[in-house]
Amino acid sequence: MPAATATATTAPTVTPTPPVPVRHREPHREPPWELARTLAHAAPRPSPSRTVPLAAAVGLTLAETLRTPQPLPSFDTAAMDGYAVAGTGPWRIRGTVRAGTVWEGALGAGECAEISTGAQVPAGAHAVLPVESALSGADGLVAGPVPPPGRHIRRAGEDAPAGSGLVPAGTRIGPALLGLAASCGHDTLPVRPAPRVRVLVTGDELDHAGPPGPGRVRDALGPALPALVAALGGESRGVRHVGDRPGALDAAVHGARDTEVVAVTGSTSAGATDRLRRLLAGAGARMVVDTVACRPGHPMLLAELRSGRWVVGLPGNPYAALVAAHTLLGPLLAGLCGRALDPLPRVPVTGPVRPAPGLTRLVPVTWDGTGTCARVTAGHGAAFLRGAAVGDALAALPPDWTEGGPAPLLSAG
Repeated sequence: MPAATATATTAPTVTPTPPVPVRHREPHREPPWELARTLAHAAPRPSPSRTVPLAAAVGLTLAETLRTPQPLPSFDTAAMDGYAVAGTGPWRIRGTVRAGTVWEGALGAGECAEISTGAQVPAGAHAVLPVESALSGADGLVAGPVPPPGRHIRRAGEDAPAGSGLVPAGTRIGPALLGLAASCGHDTLPVRPAPRVRVLVTGDELDHAGPPGPGRVRDALGPALPALVAALGGESRGVRHVGDRPGALDAAVHGARDTEVVAVTGSTSAGATDRLRRLLAGAGARMVVDTVACRPGHPMLLAELRSGRWVVGLPGNPYAALVAAHTLLGPLLAGLCGRALDPLPRVPVTGPVRPAPGLTRLVPVTWDGTGTCARVTAGHGAAFLRGAAVGDALAALPPDWTEGGPAPLLSAG
């Protein structure tokens, strides 16, 4: 998506249901949606870096600026198949230079060497005459138009001088970056590993296979969240289903010691079976975000345990949980990886949806990526994923949004 800076919404005036008190709470009570993203991103220190082979670096985050120890290219290179020529023609052929070999001689005026793309240009050559423009005869001479100096030659250091910084730290590593690192001569890269995330899905009412039974609900988040964790830059450590009996959630959260992040679905509200805030209060957790002024996903939370691990509380309704994951989990993972918080493009949004006074309303939209207009898709109730499934992005409609007005967009994931 095109990059643009989103504009923060104003703080809400609604009074939410008071949650269970949590010690060490930050002063930001129910922050606006965009501020919540910023708080989540700024909360952690980046994870320690390590060095891995190129093949193991894809999808991770570059921990240091990628530099080239040598010029790119490291020698004058032919950009076309043809003849490296010196002076004016016709030119007498002195030899042949193929990629990966070096012709030790030097060309004088009126001389040339047959050359392949990527081969080192011989000393004395001023240009490369493409094979399509050359006429060679049985007498060992080549004729053709005299190319201007430097034509079809990539000069040493033309792409980058030695020592150049090519890619900044904090960049997520993809195929092109791997290829660039290899072309610079690197066999390894310093990276920040993907944060490990355990997903805890709470609720005695959930079925985990087949159509749900009477009075029950099929679990949608168990299948969806591991893929979303990966898309957001984390490493899923699996899904555990946790019942509503007392103590079950405590054991599951404190037992996830092989992770940096625990994402809990459900149990974030103030109902009789919603135990997450009680758990965090008893553990002396530092609350970073405690509910967010948005719809859906309002009761989401982010806290740091004394062990240094992070707990992200997501609502139990699937679409609300998706919104919360993009609001808190995604920025938290970016912060742990040392990546910048993604800027959000602002695009005009149309569709039959009403803004929520004092709140940011997040709705799925279809958008072709050109920036002309995004349209709200149907099916975006807090428990319904149809709109997100067919949409291209989520639009964060500010409290004062009107039909056709701009709104920040973020990937639907």
